Amino acid sequence: METILTHRGRPVTEGDVSFIRELLEGFPDDNRTAVSRRLCEAWGWRQPNGRLRDMVCRGLLLRLEREGLIRLPPKRANTGGWHGARNSAPKVDVDQSPVASAIKTLPPIELRQVRGTPLEAVHDSLIAEHHYLGYVNPVGEHLKYIALAGEKPLACLTWSSAPRHIGCRDRFIGWDAPTRRANIHMLAYNTRFLIPPWVHVHCRASHLLGKTSRTISMALIPPGS
Repeated sequence: METILTHRGRPVTEGDVSFIRELLEGFPDDNRTAVSRRLCEAWGWRQPNGRLRDMVCRGLLLRLEREGLIRLPPKRANTGGWHGARNSAPKVDVDQSPVASAIKTLPPIELRQVRGTPLEAVHDSLIAEHHYLGYVNPVGEHLKYIALAGEKPLACLTWSSAPRHIGCRDRFIGWDAPTRRANIHMLAYNTRFLIPPWVHVHCRASHLLGKTSRTISMALIPPGS
């Protein structure tokens, strides 16, 4: 069957478009999010961590609508896009007493992955309140870390999956297109790095980034490699 277009490496055929039209007709009360998730389930379109490729699928649906191939349900709310998502995390009270000492005199620094844990709300709240870009819900695969000295947060770091196409990056690494597709999951982008304003520790940024780079490298290596 003829391929109409390719989206994020997936060929989309006339049969795929017909299936999407049937999906839209069969579930007329679905909003756009529900349609996207339903299509991901039907296609088995998932990230390596098992989560649905919801945002990638949403991009495909919007593209098909722009080209006049499907008609999506009307938007039910205007979220304001990227800027509308800023500072959307609920505020969490955090001890803001000053931390001013040398790294070696602090309690051992623990780098804790907090996504899906109670500390995720602390991470999001601190980013929302103190990072100059605010908080934005990460898209795709991502990791959230808090650096703790004892129970005192020293920093928050968010890492997200890498953009698929950046020519200067790929040329610097030496990737051709097939190599990039095979290895893009091994790249992570530091989309947020926050040291709260009450933390005054010499060399704190370089120490924490070095510690995180070693930790996240292990997180990206598949088991058994």
